[in-house]
Parts: sequence; structure tokens; C-alpha cells
Amino acid sequence: MSNKKIGITLRTGSASDYNEQRDVLSQDWPPFLEKIGLTPIFIPNSLEKISQFLDEIEMDGFILSGGDNVGDNPLRDNTEKKIIEFAIAHNLPTFGVCRGMQAINNFFNGSVTDSQNSKHVGKPHTIKIVSERLQQFLGKTIQVNSYHNNILTSESLGENLQEFAITDFDNTIEGIMHKNKPIIGVMWHPERTPNKESQLILKTVFCDKDFWK
Repeated sequence: MSNKKIGITLRTGSASDYNEQRDVLSQDWPPFLEKIGLTPIFIPNSLEKISQFLDEIEMDGFILSGGDNVGDNPLRDNTEKKIIEFAIAHNLPTFGVCRGMQAINNFFNGSVTDSQNSKHVGKPHTIKIVSERLQQFLGKTIQVNSYHNNILTSESLGENLQEFAITDFDNTIEGIMHKNKPIIGVMWHPERTPNKESQLILKTVFCDKDFWK
């Protein structure tokens, strides 16, 4: 494993047999990151001094994980807002997954809407890579999984964000990048389908310094 430490956010959940809230993460994530030489650092949602924690741990980047909707849990919303602010201030690469991509879009004053069809929920599909920069290593189309009912369109895209991937059936946005900061998001879950493309995009984001030039 490399010494690249990647902070990853956690969803919140309650324990059925206990009167307590818990931070949780799919067990798909640690082995997926281990395979590509990244060390995951879990970021709690309940810290009062989140910026101090991030500063002391000295992470090399962040993953805003999926699960739940933006607005469901104020603690998580605030934690991820602080993480994005910290990442921007320290020029650290940040990768949003599904809910994480929506959090990035909201941070930059974008919005999400509900899908009017069921083609996005639990149905793998093809996406078109419309950025020449990402076509160089992902190709022009890839197959991705899909677990979301929220969608982004060109009209709801946040300030200074640009699309790099769209669906092949309704042209909704499946991938975004900031125009001048190392921030990227996808609507699919790379950790649930840890294939060559999934590994490549994460490894490029966090390990290829030339990608962000």
C-alpha cells in the first residue's frame, strides 16, 4: 500500500437493537482502495472540529461516498461541506460518488431533480465520455452500475462545473469536473464494480499529478 492517505466520508445509520446513531461504510471500499495502493481514512460525522482533524491527519485527498440523499442528515451535510472547503483551500483532489457528486454540485450552487423514469435505478447502462481529457484513458463509452433516482442536467449544473459523462438514453449527467480545481464526481459506484475502468479513474485522480495540470 502506498502512503497516499485518502479520507472517505461515512453515511449515518441507526442500530436496530441500540438507541444510537452510527457512522457506516460499505465493506466494498477498503479492499477496492487497497488494490490501487490507497490507504482509506474514515472521517466521522460527529466531530465538532472537523477542519482541525483533517489538518492533523494530513490526508492526500478525499472521497465523498454514496448513500442517502443530501439533506437527509445535517451532520453529514456539514462534514462534507467542511471537507470540500478544506480540499479547495489545500488544493487536494476530491472524488464524489453518487450522493458525493450531488454534494459537490450543491456546494457550487447546483441542484438535483428526481428522475422521471426508472432506467437509473438498479440498471447498469452505457455512458458516453464527452471529455477528450478523460477519453484518453477511459475511451468514448463505458458500462457503469446505477443506484440513483436523483439526476443532474445541464440546467442544474453548479457554477464552474462541467460534464464529462452523460447517459446514452436521456443525456443526464453521470460525471462532472470542476473547471480549475481538482474536484470530480460520478453518479455510479466504482467500489461496487471494481473493474479496470473503476480502478483507473480513482488511481488517476489521486496518483497522477499530471492529470490535474
